[in-house]
Amino acid sequence: MKSLPSSESHEASKPLRRQEDQQKRQAQDSGYDSFWGEDADPPISSLTRTEAQALVAKHPSMTVWQALASQALFGVLVALTWGLLSRSPASLMSALYGVAVAVVPSGLMAYGVFGRRAANGVGGVGGLLVWEILKLLMVGAMLAMAPVWVVPLDWVALLVTLVLSLKMVGVALLIWQRRAKNNV
Repeated sequence: MKSLPSSESHEASKPLRRQEDQQKRQAQDSGYDSFWGEDADPPISSLTRTEAQALVAKHPSMTVWQALASQALFGVLVALTWGLLSRSPASLMSALYGVAVAVVPSGLMAYGVFGRRAANGVGGVGGLLVWEILKLLMVGAMLAMAPVWVVPLDWVALLVTLVLSLKMVGVALLIWQRRAKNNV
């Protein structure tokens, strides 16, 4: 491919520059701050209190307590199913303990982040980090103590129920989002 000499490329770009300059001048003359023209979106305005409340009522969000409740309910259902299919009380107790390992530390963290102290503005990102570390330590401690607290222990039932309970939060959020989208 042959390249143009610098004087020819400069001459070839002049009509394009003229066209851009003309569009900018037209945009400035028409009162718009960009040269997108009249098809541009109108400026964003602030919502009034009643408009904001109507918007929140139209698009409700899932609370952390609803997410925890769905996690606990789903985990108990999985544990009961596991217990019925295995016909083993040890598997049922291990599966229920797996639900507790998923829900109890998350509930403690939710209380710490969204509880009374959080309503007063205490914590912020540092508080969230502290509660997340405490939650992880509690999960580790509960898993380490599982052989002591649940005798006999079925690790497969515990871990499968734990993982399914943890994944339920994402599924619950997807279902909630899809249901909210259908209500619009």
